[in-house]
Amino acid sequence: MISFESDYITGAHPKVLERLVQTNLEQLSGYGTDAYCQRAREKILAECEMPDGDVEFLVGGTQANAVIISALLRDWEGVVCAVTGHINAHEAGAPEFAGVKVLPLPNHGGKIDPEELEAYCAGFYGDDNHEHMVFPGMVYISHPTEYGTLYTLSELTALSATCRKYGMRLFLDGARLGFGLMSRSTDVTLPDVARLCDVFYIGGTKVGALCGEAAVFAPGVKPPHFMNSMKKRGALLAKGRLLGVQFDALFTDGLYFDIGRRAIGMAEKMRELFASRGYEFAVDSPTNQQFVILDADRYEKLRKDVAFSFWERLPDGRVVTRFAVGWSTSDEDLAALAAALDAAER
Repeated sequence: MISFESDYITGAHPKVLERLVQTNLEQLSGYGTDAYCQRAREKILAECEMPDGDVEFLVGGTQANAVIISALLRDWEGVVCAVTGHINAHEAGAPEFAGVKVLPLPNHGGKIDPEELEAYCAGFYGDDNHEHMVFPGMVYISHPTEYGTLYTLSELTALSATCRKYGMRLFLDGARLGFGLMSRSTDVTLPDVARLCDVFYIGGTKVGALCGEAAVFAPGVKPPHFMNSMKKRGALLAKGRLLGVQFDALFTDGLYFDIGRRAIGMAEKMRELFASRGYEFAVDSPTNQQFVILDADRYEKLRKDVAFSFWERLPDGRVVTRFAVGWSTSDEDLAALAAALDAAER
């Protein structure tokens, strides 16, 4: 069976795996204090054009979200996100488990509308009872979103301005950031993200690493004793070298960006494969996730030979599905998908 179930279904990129093997017998300090972690931090901050920032490595996306949100917010504050946001829909209540209330706003193709965020904040502080309510202390967005869509530079700038106006942190979940940055449809760069966000993370798990995310804090944003917060919440890896070595490899000779660029090219081929056969898309995604609408019969036939994700069922009974391209997706994979589609159509 061929799989497009997600973008982390295969292991590490060969260049990342090679570096792990090469460094395997080196005796290094733990908890991210080794030379590889430090070198990776320096490379990441150089790409961000933010030499005075801070970088910490966490084991995965859910851990990164839960730790960053809970460590940065005070006990009377909550986090605003789109109703479809990962922290609201697919993280088993991790922020709430850490004591933080999620404050959902409507989504527009997976995105928060900057004008609606401004209206929400104005309404909150215009309510005479707001001292009895959970204060919006942070805005969480993901780029790409859960629907593969991207914020424009103007949208990101507007969100950042509203956050600063109302004293909120802007936190960008970059689990798939490499695919967003390399999309042909984006006008957002990594330095833009670093300039406009208070904190974001560069996803490794979905973009060529075995595991790991690199959290990047703007100068002065990282809270005191952040390592303590990571350890308390189960997100601190004793063999922190594993994360440092991987991100050092990803940020050597542009590998991270090459992986994203190649995946976008494969996703474009996959999209054309569906479009040429007359399939509809639930959303216009310019990234590595494609959301294809299947009728019930084709859905049942196709999933016998192809692994993909159920996303939602439409009122007319058709199914929105997600097909994700990863770093290892090949032309042979797409040829197998084409053959499976042809068989399902017969």
